[in-house]
Amino acid sequence: MVIPAALLLLMLQLISSADAQLGGAGPAPGCPTTCGNVTVPYPFGIRDGCFLPGFNLTCDQTRRPPRLLLGDDGALEVVEISLVNSTVRAMDTAGAVNISNFVGPGPEGNGTWRGLGSASNSPFILSERRNQFVVTGCNVQGTLLGDSGNIITGCSSFCSIRDTWINPVVSSPASGGGCSGIGCCETPIPIGRPSYAVKLKALDPNHENDGMLPMAVRVAEQGWFDGVAAQMLNGSVASSSVLQTAVPVMLEWAVASIMIVPPHANGIGNSSCPVDAARSACRSSHSTCRNVTDNYRTGYVCQCQDGYAGNPYLAGDGGCQDIDECALPGKCFGVCTNIAGGYECRCPRGARGNPFMANGCIKSSLGLSIGLGVGSGAGLLVLVLGAAFMTRRIKHQRARMLKQKFFKQNRGHLLKQLVSQNADIAERMIIPLVELEKATNNFDKDRELGGGGHGTVYKGILSDLHVVAIKKSKVAIQREIDEFINEVAILSQINHRNVVRLFGCCLETEVPLLVYEFISNGTLYDHLHVQGPTSLPWQNRLRIATETARALAYLHMAVSVPIVHRDVKSHNILLDDSLTAKVSDFGASRCIPPDQTGVATAIQGTLGYLDPMYYYTGRLTEKSDVYSFGVVLIELLTRKKPYLYRSPEDDSLIAQFTSLVTHGNLSDVLDPQIMEEGGKEVSEVASLATVCVKLKAEDRPTMRQVEMTLESIQESLQVKLHSVGTKISEDKQMAVTLPTMEGRSSKESSRQYSLEEEYLLSSRYPR
Repeated sequence: MVIPAALLLLMLQLISSADAQLGGAGPAPGCPTTCGNVTVPYPFGIRDGCFLPGFNLTCDQTRRPPRLLLGDDGALEVVEISLVNSTVRAMDTAGAVNISNFVGPGPEGNGTWRGLGSASNSPFILSERRNQFVVTGCNVQGTLLGDSGNIITGCSSFCSIRDTWINPVVSSPASGGGCSGIGCCETPIPIGRPSYAVKLKALDPNHENDGMLPMAVRVAEQGWFDGVAAQMLNGSVASSSVLQTAVPVMLEWAVASIMIVPPHANGIGNSSCPVDAARSACRSSHSTCRNVTDNYRTGYVCQCQDGYAGNPYLAGDGGCQDIDECALPGKCFGVCTNIAGGYECRCPRGARGNPFMANGCIKSSLGLSIGLGVGSGAGLLVLVLGAAFMTRRIKHQRARMLKQKFFKQNRGHLLKQLVSQNADIAERMIIPLVELEKATNNFDKDRELGGGGHGTVYKGILSDLHVVAIKKSKVAIQREIDEFINEVAILSQINHRNVVRLFGCCLETEVPLLVYEFISNGTLYDHLHVQGPTSLPWQNRLRIATETARALAYLHMAVSVPIVHRDVKSHNILLDDSLTAKVSDFGASRCIPPDQTGVATAIQGTLGYLDPMYYYTGRLTEKSDVYSFGVVLIELLTRKKPYLYRSPEDDSLIAQFTSLVTHGNLSDVLDPQIMEEGGKEVSEVASLATVCVKLKAEDRPTMRQVEMTLESIQESLQVKLHSVGTKISEDKQMAVTLPTMEGRSSKESSRQYSLEEEYLLSSRYPR
């Protein structure tokens, strides 16, 4: 078919006009950049001329504070926009998917999730990596479908039915089981789309448990439902309020978004960054374009080049700007010169060495020696200067050789190997011995803070006025040195407010030294086990437990290689002036490769806190830390020392605690102060502790689940304290109701801890 020339010219003009509109020239002057407390960066906008096509938002000024809505229909409330990740976090105010078209006596029907509409050129899709499909109810199956009825994903939720046909047996994530199919189920969403069809089907032909739990289908941000499961699965709460609870979702967006039509529609699915810069939305001269392709659409997003930060969709001063690395701490310890997209660092004139480490530049006397040699006319003076020069050189060479000997002896090469992904860490963290001697007055005994299983700790003040704690190994044996280097490598990768901060180390002495921040308020153990009837208030204990769980969850999940602490106990939880928890002592910690579930290693830890399965199998997993943390929770609730306490029946603290929880008599072992100050959250923490110390590792929750549970308990406590105001005395008189563990006898509870009893009886004291 021959296309007329006039029609071909018109098509080219339309394509050129669309491309020019897509690239745009930036927002018009005076465009609003905020709505309420949400920042609105370009290419998003809330007025005509302020956004790229498809990126229009609506600012609802009728609310206080104003709400930012996606599109013009207001289906989703935007709470955060990220240009770096190309994501939008929004609240789906519609809540659960509305199921209609019921076809039977049971809860069967169809629905639609259309938070983003169904336009094929929409820049938004549901994020495949950051969301989940969640189904709640008894004996129902939820399925997520595409426009053509293709199945995308689905899961089933069951309520176990007793033979007597009475109340169903259900569980929730709060009990440690997760949404694995009992009462609720959740599954990843493998294909991100702007809309989905939803089908709900009853699995029980007798419909015995219909309505026992709120039946709902949700598309939600990953991890959100675990934190609200107890509320969402409460049969006593009004079903309408549960179904209407707003649900957070994560959206991904791309410029020039085109739906992929199988089999890629003759190239339509191969959309890429425009070759012509004038047609690209990446307007900053220091931006780059990155292709985006997923299971539904293609497009591209813009990013700032390395060394630049800002908005890549804007030109000029509003776009990507050079980062001044010289203004950042720890980048350069010599003469720093900022350049476009980077920086230069060199030693000052007359000095040489490594300008990227503290005290790395050393003044050179070579020029002075040459000047004196040339200016001297007497051979004797030249000889004397030459002898002095050689003596100094030999002295420096001997000192350097001695330092190299200690560096090798103290496993400095192992340290470099352990931090090979950041090769400069090993050099930047090395602190000269003379600095530490000055900081501690030559390691005066008056500066000793105490000793532990891995060495003696001194208090010191560095030349930059930082107050630090300096750990010195007790003996120079290979195992202690290996654990020392292991602690340096572990802490060098960690940056968390609830983990003790590492300043550096010294390898120039026969006994290696470790320098970390000074925590002034002692250990959790010191604050718990004091003389007198009262100790830390319940509110502080709950907060410290939450912060410790947050740090351990970070070690298990947020770092590049998961870290198992291996010695979680109250002695290793430090408290600063504001009683903020700081997890310390990583000498026994181990990294577990991401592709492994555990490692086989020699048994190490503190009896009373040690995971029984790890003790008997020698296999270390992240669940070993969960067990030790559960013991710490029991210690917080009882103020009893796990490695010393024996019950009148000669049971360990853990065995007695779990047995009392089973029979609902936990008040027999609780700290009286907790009985007086606490409320229902005490029983919730006790239940969580019981789950954490289960004998089988697979029955224990992850530290992430523990963290979220404690945060939920703490939030409920804060809400209660805020609501009662000054009526503290009335709260102290509230009865503490403790749960029982249905379906388990005391004999079964005791048998669960028989293995732990065997090794606890062999030694009652920590290492």
